[in-house]
Amino acid sequence: MFDTLSERLGGVFDRLRGRGALTEEDVTEALREVRVALIEADVALPVARSFVAKVKERAVGREVLKSITPGQQVVKIVHDVLVETLGGSEGDHELNLNRPAPVPVLMVGLQGSGKTTSTAKIALRLQKTEKKKVLMASLDTRRPAAMEQLKVLGEQAGVKTLPIVAGQSALQIANRAMEAARLQGFDVVMLDTAGRLSIDEQLMAEVSDIHRATDPAETLLVLDALTGQDAVQTAERFKERMPVTGVVLTRLDGDGRGGAALSMREVTGAPIKFAGVGEKIDALDAFDPERMAGRILGMGDIVGLVEKASAEIDQEKAERAAKKMAKGQFDLDDLADQFVQMRKMGGMGAIMGMMPGMGKFKDAAEQGLGNNELARQEAIIRSMTKKERKNPKLMNASRKKRVAAGAGVQVQDVNRLLKSYQGMSTLMKKMGKGGKRGMAQQLGQLLGGPGGGMPPGGAMPGGGLPGLGGPGAGGGLPGLGGLPGLGGPKKK
Repeated sequence: MFDTLSERLGGVFDRLRGRGALTEEDVTEALREVRVALIEADVALPVARSFVAKVKERAVGREVLKSITPGQQVVKIVHDVLVETLGGSEGDHELNLNRPAPVPVLMVGLQGSGKTTSTAKIALRLQKTEKKKVLMASLDTRRPAAMEQLKVLGEQAGVKTLPIVAGQSALQIANRAMEAARLQGFDVVMLDTAGRLSIDEQLMAEVSDIHRATDPAETLLVLDALTGQDAVQTAERFKERMPVTGVVLTRLDGDGRGGAALSMREVTGAPIKFAGVGEKIDALDAFDPERMAGRILGMGDIVGLVEKASAEIDQEKAERAAKKMAKGQFDLDDLADQFVQMRKMGGMGAIMGMMPGMGKFKDAAEQGLGNNELARQEAIIRSMTKKERKNPKLMNASRKKRVAAGAGVQVQDVNRLLKSYQGMSTLMKKMGKGGKRGMAQQLGQLLGGPGGGMPPGGAMPGGGLPGLGGPGAGGGLPGLGGLPGLGGPKKK
């Protein structure tokens, strides 16, 4: 979503960092480019102006311009203001469910914004992570099959839905849902209201009646991030008619410019609480302004990467692979398992985008090891016999031809895979012989330490990345890549 903005801002900050000293004119010129980048990203003009004004006020002070690293100081200030703009107040982004059960949560928004899917995603999250007993109810009596859609999503997520009774009004359904939740001991009731193609008086009257009758603890407005400033205008109009307590932005994984997310808090006063990042029922992230600001500015999101790895990776399998690697026993079955784990995390492009200083290599990594390429490499390995996967040296010309035909690829593709495996196997043996220190040195070179490929300003102290095998990693990410320190047992 923010790739274009990140690229533009990255170029501005690289130039600032490259200067030994900064003048007020240097900062003003850079902030002019920042404002243009924000406007091109579809950020509301008043928000862009306010953003630049706040940064300039803090950045032209004597302590910044005369500091040893003025460029880094300006980037830090931009990061802090970005966090504020996204809504950085502590606790704002948590759902307020501190009420006697059952607690109603009202979902509102326009038709097509992803409201029903978001209802199921939030219900699943509450049930899975907060151990809440959740009931979902569709109040959409107009859209064909709306209630059936929520019922199907509920079955997929393992969340209970209110039985459908034909002929009831939205208000009657809401009252029935609250009564059923009280009688059956539910903790939370998710009320999915009807939407419209555009805001009209009938829609607002219906939602207002339901709001008064149920007195929800949270009123969440669902908006499509790809609609840009239209999403901001929709939020403003809903906010005028009812107390919206939070926003759910859907399709934040799309290729839009991201201006709606940056504008939302300042324009409406309602914090973004959740972000939809995919079509799957569990593709929902709690919105964290600080981590989002870090990703926009190319600082990565190691915390998010660790969380994603913890959720997606089979820890026991990763630990077995790590032990095999340390002994130099890494085979093609292990490599295929690593491809599966990387695909679960979105491919190498997604992983690189969350690593500090590596965002600019995201596109190249996606082309080289995106989900499609990972699936193709996995198909090549699965086309080999068990004996060939255990001992790749058996792969002669006729075997390669057979495997290529089975996987639907060319022989040179098989050769490339085997060459990559050989290089990785050699690296694993070196890491195993060198122990933790040797592993850190190898990863330092691989990820940007001495002799490594990370650009100036991107290398981390000690040549490694926190949590990815550098000094003080503390065991690293569970399962990522299966490497010791990237997937080995965590230190206690």
